[in-house]
Amino acid sequence: MTTPAPTVWPGLAYTDAPAAIRFLTTAFGFTETLVVPGEADGEVQHAELAWPEGGGVMLGTRRDSEVCWSPHGSVYVVTAKPDEVLARATAAGAELVRDIDDSDYGSRGFTVRDPEGHLWSFGTYAGT
Repeated sequence: MTTPAPTVWPGLAYTDAPAAIRFLTTAFGFTETLVVPGEADGEVQHAELAWPEGGGVMLGTRRDSEVCWSPHGSVYVVTAKPDEVLARATAAGAELVRDIDDSDYGSRGFTVRDPEGHLWSFGTYAGT
């Protein structure tokens, strides 16, 4: 069975979206592919960050008037190199929530918290 190209993109809201973009690219290795500035200085209307192994996330500046963006989210990212991502993430200041381990279902992974409270889990499990 061939897995189709990713069509699910988690969306996250950040108080300081430019800082979040810098953190996510530095700490985790996402690649900035699109940033649409907002009307106010430092505001991000919409941004897309690609994951090198496929897929990505969207984010923007949190606005109280919008109900489609949750103040905190949780994202799972598939990676073939969880140990490397963990080292990079903690070196950049990500808070370790669940240390790296091997699960009963064959995944190796961990969970960290970014500076604004979003949980990021990285692991080798790619689904079925």
